[in-house]
Amino acid sequence: MSVTRRGVVKGGAAGALSIALAGSLDGIFQTSAGADTGEAYGYGPLVPDPKGVLDLPKGFSYKSLSKEGDPISDGVVVPGHQDGMASFRARGDGRGHGDRGHGRGGRGRPGNSLLVLNHEQGTNGTRAVGTPELTYDPVANGGTTTLEVDRGGNLLSQYVSLAGTAVNCAGGRTPWGTWLTCEETEGIRGESKSHGWVFEVDPYGRDTEPVPLTGLGRFAHEAVAVDPHTLTAYLTEDASGPFGLFYRFRPRARRGGYHAYMGGGKLEALNVPGVPDLSLVTEPGTRLRAEWADVPDPLAKQTSVRRQFDDITRSQKLEGAWWGHGKAYFVASFSRKSSGAAGDHAGQVWTYDPRRNEVELQLIFKPGGRFDGPDNITVSPYGGGVILAEDGDGEQYLVGTTRRNEPFAMARNALNGSEFTGVTFSPDGRTLFFSRQSGPGETFAVTGPWHRLRG
Repeated sequence: MSVTRRGVVKGGAAGALSIALAGSLDGIFQTSAGADTGEAYGYGPLVPDPKGVLDLPKGFSYKSLSKEGDPISDGVVVPGHQDGMASFRARGDGRGHGDRGHGRGGRGRPGNSLLVLNHEQGTNGTRAVGTPELTYDPVANGGTTTLEVDRGGNLLSQYVSLAGTAVNCAGGRTPWGTWLTCEETEGIRGESKSHGWVFEVDPYGRDTEPVPLTGLGRFAHEAVAVDPHTLTAYLTEDASGPFGLFYRFRPRARRGGYHAYMGGGKLEALNVPGVPDLSLVTEPGTRLRAEWADVPDPLAKQTSVRRQFDDITRSQKLEGAWWGHGKAYFVASFSRKSSGAAGDHAGQVWTYDPRRNEVELQLIFKPGGRFDGPDNITVSPYGGGVILAEDGDGEQYLVGTTRRNEPFAMARNALNGSEFTGVTFSPDGRTLFFSRQSGPGETFAVTGPWHRLRG
């Protein structure tokens, strides 16, 4: 059975499923020939890069900002496995990074962007080496780096802004101007401290402390989207045996600010009655009523959080999340019956609308199409769509969408098969930042005629 928009009626998903129509694939997205070539929507076809690094549409150009292994300071190099990232507007005190004398940054220069970038490493890879006051667990190699970039897309400085964390996958930007970096693990070999937490990083280099935000739970975190009005955080979990959940954290704090989440709150898991697996939903535009179940033990002292529920809505490969247009966007990279899922797809993009208390399927990729495996996501300031970073099979793309969810190729990894990660726009919307995760890991700045969006 599949859930379709025609099967959804007012009054909740439980009633909807009792009359759900099976097998309708009319609303499932599949790229047309025009979309495949990038000519129907977006910015036109991709132009092969003579350097063999990034293929972009005509009029767009890129600069390499930072590459794994590049020297930062004595004995410190750029860590590997670049992943989730967000940008922040420099406050403009003009002092730049390193003004405190121990590797922490200043507020940057007027007009510049500060990028906080995750490094998804456990106990191997090019280590994030931080100062003792920025290091949580000396055994773990993950963490974050902070980069300062000018309006021309030129790197001015960078430093390790958090160290000793593990498998820093994605995260989220807070309304008060900090980065939440998420550990996608529930433990690492040889750990000296517990892992599976969310940490807060101050992009301005003043207040970061390697202290987990325990209220947000201990599980295989992927990403966070924060509602600026209520400060509620929406979190994704990438896990199996059983599959992960979609959560919300409602803090006790009434105001935002660094450590606003340290005061605790309530962690809850999404449940759509009658929908045990989001892969059952196949038609974009389907809206389902949400319910929220209290998490019995957010710290997972005895049992993993996702195993504390019997009847709950799950999804394979819940990945990126971003706040935009008054909603929390979240992504499922794929779903496969062969892995125990209820249905097959090559990627879904969902939104949760807190005003309606509904989740809505925005788009879905069919297996076998050109685009697959969406992961990190950001909401674009152009056209009302999103930009998705692929972690799929074969060629890897940045995939953009128009306001009506018509997809197009924004960039292609011309170097190797590594996934794209950390897609985010600069605060002024002029520059798109993202990374290639491996081979080696590298972070880019792309500029061009963003207002010439077709469709």
